[in-house]
Amino acid sequence: MTHKLGWGLVGASTIAREWMIGAMRAQPGNEVVAVLSSDAQRGAAYAAEHGIAKSCTSIAGLLADPAVDAVYISTTNELHAAQAIAAAAAGKHVLCEKPLAMNLADAHAIVEACNRAGVVLATNHHLRSAASHQAIRQLVQGGAIGRPLFARVFHAVRLPAHLQGWRVHKPEAGGGVVLDITVHDADTLRFILDAEPVEAVAMTQADGPVEDGVMAVLRFDNGVLAQLHDAFNVAHAGTGIEIHGSAGSIIGRDVMTQHPVGEVRLRNADGERVIPLQPHNLYAHSLAAFNRAVQGLGAPSASGKDGVRSLAAALAVLEAARTGQRTPVRAD
Repeated sequence: MTHKLGWGLVGASTIAREWMIGAMRAQPGNEVVAVLSSDAQRGAAYAAEHGIAKSCTSIAGLLADPAVDAVYISTTNELHAAQAIAAAAAGKHVLCEKPLAMNLADAHAIVEACNRAGVVLATNHHLRSAASHQAIRQLVQGGAIGRPLFARVFHAVRLPAHLQGWRVHKPEAGGGVVLDITVHDADTLRFILDAEPVEAVAMTQADGPVEDGVMAVLRFDNGVLAQLHDAFNVAHAGTGIEIHGSAGSIIGRDVMTQHPVGEVRLRNADGERVIPLQPHNLYAHSLAAFNRAVQGLGAPSASGKDGVRSLAAALAVLEAARTGQRTPVRAD
């Protein structure tokens, strides 16, 4: 039988419009049944545009709808914790945008609330669902480059005007490049290396009230040193990831993106070759894993624990930049 899952959108967001609604509807038996916006007119227009039956102006109203089985939270970052905890208390499964919360106490509270309620919790770290990153992980874990030694992530982009808003103007809402992009880098490296970051050093720059550029180094518990360059204000750098080991290197170009694009190359003593990829929609891939988890058939692509640990790395980067000191990554 087809598994039924009714989604409530907590936030009439751009990411839901551009990616998540389609990814949800691509899953057999899934439908988007309600959307929450604090602006009634905007919510109604959003619902009409996307064929969503119901719009709500309160989280309580959305959660009271028996047609809502799961929520996707894509509001500003400071709202995630209260909304996720309320959803868990109402017995709804939770898919929350990154960062899971603004601080570790709130992130842990979300995990604990979902555990108590027996609902699935996932963090929307979409990059680990990319065919490129899954191939890189397989190469690294399979020993293709020997012992991993170093990594480099370059994720400096020009943030489109329609996505700026609170991300560049509202520190109180969790704006800034570190909680928006560096947290993704940390999660991607955790996934590829199967290792945890243990300390950070960093410097940031800012043209406004939040940091819009950062260079950081994370040390992982397997000894890997990872260099990160993230920005909102760089138009032509391209993105990529490199993993360098004792017997070879993996070079991924244009892969730190929502789109299923880019190329992965393996270099070793035998020369250089392009790794075949089978690209797929990152969000649909994550939603498929979420559906399986709801059915008790595995774990989501990125769990609540993943959300906590990747947030801890991003917070350590922020603290290291603030103090100028090497900063331990503490996820407890």
